[in-house]
This record gives sequence, structure tokens and C-alpha cells, in this order.
Amino acid sequence: MSFRWGIIPAAGLGTRIQPLAFSKELLPVGTRFEGTVERPRAVSEYLLERMVAAGVNRICFVISPDKTDIVTYFGGKFEDVPICYAVQQNPNGLCDALFSALPFVALDDQLHVGLPDTVWFPPEGFCFLADGEFSFLLFPVADPELFDAVVTDARGRVEQIQVKQQNAASEWVWGAFKLTGRHFRALYDLWNERRRSDEYIGTLVNAYLAQGAEVYGVKRGDAYVDVGTLHGYREAVKVLSRQSALHELAG
Repeated sequence: MSFRWGIIPAAGLGTRIQPLAFSKELLPVGTRFEGTVERPRAVSEYLLERMVAAGVNRICFVISPDKTDIVTYFGGKFEDVPICYAVQQNPNGLCDALFSALPFVALDDQLHVGLPDTVWFPPEGFCFLADGEFSFLLFPVADPELFDAVVTDARGRVEQIQVKQQNAASEWVWGAFKLTGRHFRALYDLWNERRRSDEYIGTLVNAYLAQGAEVYGVKRGDAYVDVGTLHGYREAVKVLSRQSALHELAG
């Protein structure tokens, strides 16, 4: 039996927005309703909602040993979807965090990966990424040099990922991605061959592309905000306000 996993790397220190008295993934951004009662919403809930909307039926948080507040907050499930936790013992980058979830994943599983300190639209973004492929959901931003800019050809195949590169050749950056357990295992094997030197997923994917692998970029994202800084936090509040206003107009 195969599963649809949501893999959430949440082991980072969050130094850009410290000091906080809690993990940055629990930063209140916007609100939600429990019946008729309005409650603050943790920023990571937006990603979980998008994963569940795409049919994810298993969630794995990758946390550091001191981020027990995430376990306390979410517990063992989110909207009836079971949650498990993998521990990244040392903060060795995104690749190391993601591969901490590898023991839970089978080759035939579908994996949905996103960053828990981001807010993006449309909410159904994962649904634009096909099963069985390795593909990135891309978003246009004004400052691609702050992110991982993705260069694609006319057919949407990824040619290169430019990791926080000045004068990036593309305004489209990745905000989430989807792949199979087989792709995940191949990336892990390549990471080991490269002596685990890749901190960012972008450099590892570039090496993967150099081996002849096909990876796709899907330009269906509308808005993407990194809430890991004070500026990003303010922008997220603005984006959520605009989306709420559009929803009210549509209703």
C-alpha cells in the first residue's frame, strides 16, 4: 500500500526572526475559526491545509530535539491525517533535514514537500503537480536572488536552479515540490555520493539534472511569502488580507 506523504522540514533555528519564545513554525499569522470562536493560526497550518487538500494522508514533521512545542501543538494528527516526527540531531541544512524522513517513505509513495514558514497561493497549488513526476511549484517574486530561482525550458523542464544568486535569470522561484519515493531515494544516494556536501536542495537537484534526470517546473503559483523575517511577516499579513478581500468579493 502506498501513501501520499507531506514532508515538512521544521528543524531550522529561525535566527532571522528571533527572539521568539516558541518555534518559528508556530508564529501566529492570521486566524481560524473553531466553530464560532476565532483563534490565532500558526503559520505552518497553511502548508498542512494545502497538503491535506492535495490528498496527503500521512504527515512527517522533521524537527530538532528542542522543538517539542511543535509536537505539543499538533500532536498526532491534523484534520484526521496522522502525523509522525523525525528528529534531525544537528542543523546541517535542508537536504539533511528532508532525508531524516527517508525511513518512513516507500518507493511507490508520493511526497509533497513545503516549507512551514511560508504562505502561498493558490491553496490548491500541490494539485497542479502530477503524480509520478518530480516537479516544483513555481511562484513569481520581485526579488528572486533571495530564493532559489528556477530556470525552465519551453516545455517546463528544469534546466538549472540558481540558489540565492544575484542577477538571477528567472523571476520564478520554487515554493513547494512533489516527487515519488524513488526520486527521493535517488536524491539521497546522490547526496551520499557527493559526501553530503549539499546544504540546499537546489545544488543537489542541479547535480541530479547533470545525470540526465528530468525535473519539471510548474508556473501556477500566484503569491509566495517567506515569513521567516519581520518584513516577510508583514507581507504575509498583507497577502492574507488581500486574499480574504478577494474571497469576500467572490462570495
